[in-house]
Formats: sequence, structure tokens, C-alpha cells
Amino acid sequence: MSAVFGKNAGVSSANDSPPEQLALIREMVAEAKAKAPKAKPRTWRGAALAEELPVARVLVNKGVLHLDRLFDYAVPAELSDTARPGVRVRVRFGAGSHQVHGGRREGGGLIDGFIVERRAESDYEGTLAALAQVVSPEVVLGPRLLALTRAVADRYAGSLADVLQLALPPRSARAESKPSPEPLPPPDVPEPGPWNRYAAGPTFLRALASGGAPRAVWTALPGPDWADELARAMAATLASGRGALAVVPDGRTASRVDAALTALLGEGRHAILTADSGPERRYRQWLAVSRGSVRAVVGTRAAMFAPVHDLGLVAVWDDGDSSHADVNAPFPHVREVLELRAVSEGCAFLVGSTSCTVEAAQLVESGWARPLVADRATVRALAPRIRTVGDELLARDGAARAARLPSLAWETVREGLASGPVLVQVPRRGYVPRLACERCRTPARCRVCAGPLEAPDQRALHCGWCGRDEGAWHCEECGSFRLRAQVVGARRTAEELGRAFPAVAVRTSGRDHVLDEVPDRPALVVCTPGAEPVAAGAGYAAALLLDGWAMLSRPDLRAGEDALRRWIGAAALVRPGGQVVVVAEPTLRPVQALVRWDPVGHAVRELAERAQLGFPPVSRMAAVAGRGDALEEFLASAALPGDAEILGPVPLPGRRGEPSGGERALVRVPPGSGAALAAALKAAQAARLVRGVPAGEVVRIRIDPPDIG
Repeated sequence: MSAVFGKNAGVSSANDSPPEQLALIREMVAEAKAKAPKAKPRTWRGAALAEELPVARVLVNKGVLHLDRLFDYAVPAELSDTARPGVRVRVRFGAGSHQVHGGRREGGGLIDGFIVERRAESDYEGTLAALAQVVSPEVVLGPRLLALTRAVADRYAGSLADVLQLALPPRSARAESKPSPEPLPPPDVPEPGPWNRYAAGPTFLRALASGGAPRAVWTALPGPDWADELARAMAATLASGRGALAVVPDGRTASRVDAALTALLGEGRHAILTADSGPERRYRQWLAVSRGSVRAVVGTRAAMFAPVHDLGLVAVWDDGDSSHADVNAPFPHVREVLELRAVSEGCAFLVGSTSCTVEAAQLVESGWARPLVADRATVRALAPRIRTVGDELLARDGAARAARLPSLAWETVREGLASGPVLVQVPRRGYVPRLACERCRTPARCRVCAGPLEAPDQRALHCGWCGRDEGAWHCEECGSFRLRAQVVGARRTAEELGRAFPAVAVRTSGRDHVLDEVPDRPALVVCTPGAEPVAAGAGYAAALLLDGWAMLSRPDLRAGEDALRRWIGAAALVRPGGQVVVVAEPTLRPVQALVRWDPVGHAVRELAERAQLGFPPVSRMAAVAGRGDALEEFLASAALPGDAEILGPVPLPGRRGEPSGGERALVRVPPGSGAALAAALKAAQAARLVRGVPAGEVVRIRIDPPDIG
């Protein structure tokens, strides 16, 4: 008896079968294949649809306004289990209605999207295209995040797809494949600590720990304790079993809050969402938040959309910093987005800074938030001593005429270096960015395009807009032929101080290289605003705030507010009792507010003036820019609210190296009409895009621009 082994073991039985039987088998196989055709993932032609909820409403990743809506797609049965609301998908977009094969619309390009909803039927009467692919089963667009991004898009006259580009980090498959850690139990309620220095500080923390939703505008005391105070507010919220979110201007500031939270609560209770983390690590941290593994988040601008579970507190630090306004359409601001979250999710709200913006003052003035400040005695005990050097003193000071720095500044530096580092703040980087008449200080401008004249790195004088050389400048106001540096940058200042104090180390901190911390020993630290490093130990022994008049003379509505915020930010790093010299006219309101250390009073007075003039934030405003004819046609076609007021248009300066071109108009409405203004501008823009707009006829819209001139 023999046996047959190997790969041909079963062949003989088939070969021995009658021909009729083989034909019958082939017929049955062919019939089975006809009844259940193989799915084609590119088109899913002939594939069965999902038995339940066979229609998916998809948000396609198209940022154009006239496509700011949801599109219906058929759900193949093979994708039904993974095609859940909130997941990333790939769909075919742009196919015509005539491209229908096998009961499916085909053609078009592949594009990313998100499933928003599964439905039993579609409102669309034509043939649906099928989902091409479920990119990942991870739910990244939950209902709360969808509602928030929709509200932000409507408020800023933008598209939902554009907002989602800001809200959702790029996907990393490796990060998704790794599980997130198990959530830790709520921590104990922290002690008030430095919050005891504020009259309502302990009460605010108790409200957070008990599950309340207080809203506060916090004017932080000078010194390094603000990070610990913010960490304690977040810890109190975590103790109530809820989540907390804090948005800060930059990665250096996030590191300080990170260190404070770690010291207070230990590792594993919070996530850091900054660009410095890198794409994969940042997405892994974001997933830990989205999955509920971590309830506390500290991050920079994009973290305002972080999907924190059971959100109990949203906080923004230094809301006047320009980095809180997104540079990508539709240009949302962190403070405004967190206000929306506080209302929609019923959580606490905290905006904090050593200074105070006009918008924060309005929140208190309207009763929407309560002030969180220390009494005057505490402020005076912790604030440094402020001294001013005005034009009159500069005119009599021989040292100031010869070396730009007044005698008082030299004396302050010399005394400060005896006990620690000295901070020197200059408004710009570089050598001599802008020039002005030495006699009357009229800005030096190009005779052709009126652009500012400059001489970087001591090169020949030329225009900063059109690039033309200027070899025979003279002042049109007083006839003088002598120029002075309107602002002398960090490098030039460091050179001057290095020659004056040759035995002392001089360090610079600016855009190219920003220092995080300097040691507690004598040194000169020259920096630009926002790049001031923290001094170890008690802080800086003294500080110089140079060229204050140049900061105040900027042609912008926020010049005074911004100058005061930058001065206070630098002066707050000086140890109590230290000396700060500001080179600015002492009679000016921002300088007086600095001397008294009263940023709230300055913001309240600014708010009152803007209310009289109808300026933001009392009014809502939109900036619309474009070529003259296109701008005029756009404004005429927009169905603006009846109470809208159009200011302008006025010419806009061209880009560097290009002639001036384009115009800008400001559209202003009173409170209550902001939503109608945004809707009208968005509808007009969408209508233009449907008709097709040449590249030169594009009109740009920005709601509540931070700089309006």
C-alpha cells in the first residue's frame, strides 16, 4: 500500500473527475464571484454598502470658503467598522456627476478629510462616491472640538478646514501604535502658597478645587513666582477631578510652567504641547490628552484647541504677546478662543500677566470676569525702583550726546554690577535699523516711496522698502543734514557697554539666539523685548530700558500699551529694591504707569478713550486689503450690517524691494454686530471665489487685527 506526499498529493483526484463535474465546479465558482465581486479600494465599484448608516458626512480638507460645508460619501461594508465619526479618511473629490460606474461616482483627486457623522440617508439626490480609505481608526475630531472649531471659523470669517489645520497636529502612525499611560487619580488640593499675596487668591483656588468656574483677570506681582501660581491654579482644578489648560507665548515660558507643575505634582500628570517637542513626540502627547490619559496641558498657541477631557480651567499667560495671534488664516487669537471654550464648556477662565491689556480690562469692566490683584503695599514692596531720563535731561547730558547712554544709566550699571547681573533692553536687533533727524527727530524717509531709511551694519544709507540708495539726505522739517539712530540694536549696544566695562562679561539674547537663564554673577545682558533671560537667584540687580521714545512713537493704536507691557516684563525680572532706568519722556502716560507700577490703571484709561473714539475692543473691526478696484467691488457687494462704518481705503506699503501697492479698508461695527459683520464678509468672499478670482484680485480679510495703525 502506497501513499502520495508533496505538493501534488491532491492533484490525482481532480484529474480523475469526469469533465462534466469539472465544468460544474467552474460554473459555481464563476457564479459566486459574480454575486460577490472583489472590492476595489480606489473606487469600491460593485462593493456592498454598510448595512447600517451607509452614508458618511465628511469634512474635506479644502480651506476655500465656498466649500466650507460637509459632503456625503457612501460607506463600503469593509470600512463600516472603522469609519466612525471623528476619524481621518481619504476621499475622492472633484468628480463630475457624469462619472458614474457600477453605481458609484468615480474620478477626482484623493484628499484628506474627517468623518463628522454617519447617517442612514443622504440629502444629495445624485450618486455618491465611496470613501476611499480610513487612514486611522483613531478618533481625533470629537464633538466638542468640532463645535469649537466651527465657532472659531464663524467668528473669524474663515473656513472650518483652515481652523482644523491649526487645531489638529499632523498624524504619526508610530505614535498612534503606542498605548497611552493609564490616568492617575486626582491630586490633593494644593496650598495657596504665593496666592496668599493676593486678596482674592485663596478664594479663587478654593473655587477651582470645589468644581466652580470663576473667571478672573490676574495681574501678577513682579518676580519669578507667577509660574508657581499658575501651576497651583491648574493643580487645584485637577484636584476637583477636572482638566486644566494653560497657553503661554513661547517654549521658554512653557518650560518654566512645566518645571513648576513637575515640582508641585510630580511626573505624568501633564502634557507639554509645543513645536520644540518635534512632530512625533508632540502628537504622542496630544493623543494622551485626547484619550483622557492626561488631564493637564501646557502649550503654545496651537494648544488652545487641545481636547482636554472634562475641562475645568482655561488660562492664558501674557495675552498681549503677539505670538498669541495666529499668523495663518483665519488668524484666531488665543484669548478669544479660550473665552469661547469657557462659555461653551462651562469652565473657569484665567488671563494673567504682569501687565494688563485693554481687552483684559474690558472683561473686568463688563463684569464678565473679576480682578485678581494684590494691594498697593505688596506691589510697592516687590517692585523695583523706576527712574526716568527724558529729553530735557538728555539735552544737558554730555555723556548721552557722545555715547547715547545718559550718565544716570552708566551709574546704574556700575552700581548694579557690584551685586549681580544687569539687564539692558533695546527695542530692535541689528546695528542701526532706523534713522531720524538728529535735531528734530523727524523720521528719515525715502524721497521716492516714503519708506524708512536705514543703514544696517554701518553700510550706505538706503530705503528699507524700495532699496534705493540715498546719498544726499536732508531733513525736510528743519533742514539738518545730521542723522541719529532712532533705535540702536543689541549688537551696537553690547559693543558700547563692552568698551565701557572691559572687565565684565557681555551677553546678548535676541531672535538668533535666546538665552533661557543667566547665572547670578556680575554681567551685562543685552536683549530685545521678549528675549529677556531669567537671572538665577534673586534676579537682576538693575535694568536699563533704552530708546523708549522710539517704542512709543510707533504709528499704532497699541504702541503705548505694548511699550508698557514690554517694560514691565523686563522690570519684573529685577529683584525687589533694584533700580530700573527708562529712557523716555517722564510725562507720557505709559511712563507714568511704569513709575507707579500701575498697568491696570493705564489699561482702564486706554479703554475709556477707545470707548469714546469707537476703537477696539469696544467696537468690532475687520481689515480688508486688496487692489483698489477689487477692494471697492468687494465692499460694494458685501451685505454689511446697517450700523457698519467703512474707514478708508488707504494705501498699503509694498513689500521690501517692491513698489507700494494695494489698499486697506477698516470696517467697524458696534458691539453686538460682530457676528453679522463676519458672516457678511465671509459670504461676499465665498461668492467671489465661486465666480473665480485672478491672483491679482484676491482680497484678504482679518477680523479684529492686532495692528490697525
